Amino acid sequence: MPLIKVQTSASAPEKAEIESMLLNLSAKLAKHLGKPESYVMTAFEPGIPMTFAGNTDSVCYIEIKSVGTMKPEQTAAMSQDFCQQINQTLGVPKNRIYIEFADAKGAMWGWNGTTFG
Repeated sequence: MPLIKVQTSASAPEKAEIESMLLNLSAKLAKHLGKPESYVMTAFEPGIPMTFAGNTDSVCYIEIKSVGTMKPEQTAAMSQDFCQQINQTLGVPKNRIYIEFADAKGAMWGWNGTTFG
């Protein structure tokens, strides 16, 4: 049920580095949310034409969605953690990364032919 999707204008690193980043993000998201990693999905979309602050320098948009309620202290910790990870892996400056946190109602999240609500 938790999802972390990374969209960036930065070029994709080598396949092994992408896989390592996604596995790391998956484990961290499960830990931050206290949910089983067996439900976590990750996605990475590099090379997307994007602008931020009126220019085309490298930028990143991250979506984090989960069934239930994320607390402010969780989102603050995730923002710090995931901005650091993306900065280190992709070289996108932290001040050019936006993260959208979205709580989903169980009935609005489908899986395995049913929903979580």
